This record gives sequence, structure tokens and C-alpha cells, in this order.
Amino acid sequence: MTSALKVRNLAVDLGGRRVLHDVDLTVDSGELVALIGPNGAGKTTLLRTVLGLQRPAAGRVLVEGRVAKPGRADIGYVPQRHDFAWDFPISVAGAVATGLSGKLGLLRRPAAAQWEAVVDALDRVRMTGFADRPVGQLSGGERQRVLVARALALRPAVLALDEPLTGLDMPTQELLGNLFADLSHEGRAVLMTTHDLLGAIGGADRIALLNRTIVDAGPPARLVADPDLWTATFGVSRDSALLRMLRAAA
Repeated sequence: MTSALKVRNLAVDLGGRRVLHDVDLTVDSGELVALIGPNGAGKTTLLRTVLGLQRPAAGRVLVEGRVAKPGRADIGYVPQRHDFAWDFPISVAGAVATGLSGKLGLLRRPAAAQWEAVVDALDRVRMTGFADRPVGQLSGGERQRVLVARALALRPAVLALDEPLTGLDMPTQELLGNLFADLSHEGRAVLMTTHDLLGAIGGADRIALLNRTIVDAGPPARLVADPDLWTATFGVSRDSALLRMLRAAA
């Protein structure tokens, strides 16, 4: 496989404090990697650095062999839902098309090929019938599907997802979970932060355990079999509910 995303010796400082250090991670084309760690572990910071939105203090991030920078057309980003202005007067199709602004420039309107990408993205998330609806009228699950379509409109090689399934009803979780698996099978590299440990164990090709650095990364079965990795990542005891859940899933 080809490594679409490479993170090497990465360190990130925020507010004069080092929040990530010595991070090494790869995501291959055709692979779904679940990024797991406690609150404050640096998961969102790592995604923002991958996107080029956060400047590293050391190390580097390569996307398709090139240094990460904002507006890259080969990486799509799905933020947490509160990071989008849902009260802005724009239609669903218009919101999805805003994902192309980095590719087109702020003042250029999408051409026919770009609108085709918008239509295709809406179809992938089953939102075609909502294209003309104002985004302010959408439910939480529908909003998440719009954010996913917005990222897919770029037709990116790498897809970075920040807690994309949190707070969604089960049908929407299933729809998007299946879509992310399909996208990886089609050759995209998918990096997803998640608190859904059982979903990651059952659906990810690899799991990366993060707590300011990568504790370990590998196939779910190998990581689940080693409780020390989880105690090191989450700071829990070997008798914790977390480890009992993992033992039950093994």
C-alpha cells in the first residue's frame, strides 16, 4: 500500500505548552485508522496539524508526499458539528459547495464539474432530496451528513474525521460508518477520531492509541489483547470497566 498520510517526529505547542510530542503515524491509501485517546490527548490538535491549520514545533506532516498546508484539495475534513455556522442563510447544496472554496478561490463559482462533485457527494450521504433546504432546518444527523458531503465534494485522497459519529442516532451512525468503510475500500486514506471503542474495534483496519504521543498503532485484535497499552493511554487500572469491555469484545 501507498502511505497517503505520513506524520514524522511531530511536536505541537499550544499556549507555550507542548501538547503533542514524538508523534509518528501513517495512514495508507485504502485504510481506515481510528485515532483513540482520552479527552485532552491531542486528537483534534493532530487533525488540525495534518490539515496545515496548526504549525508544528518540530517534525512534519506529508499528504500525498507534500507538506501539509491549509486549503489542500487532496485532504477533506469533517469537523465536529458545532464548528459550522448553521444559522447562515445557505442551502444544503450551497453548504456542500463551500468545501470547494480552497480549490476554487473565494470569489469563483463552481463550474459544471464541481457541481457534479457536489451532487455525487450529496448522493453518497443520501441527502439529494435536501439540496435546496436551508441548513438551519436540518436535524443533527442531517447536519453531520452535510459536513461529510462537504468534505467528499473535494474527492480527496485523505479524509480526516473529528468524532463524526458522536451524538447521532443509530441509523445515521450505521449509514456513515458504512460510508467511511466504503471510502477506504475505494482507495481513500481515512483517519477518524472516535470515542466509540467497540465501533473502532469492529470497523477499523488499524487503531492508533494517542495520549500526547502515539502509544501504539496496529490491528485491533493485537491492541485489544494487550491491556497495558490501554492503561498507558487512558490512565485506568487493569480492573477498570474499559478493560472489562475490551476483554468482552476480544
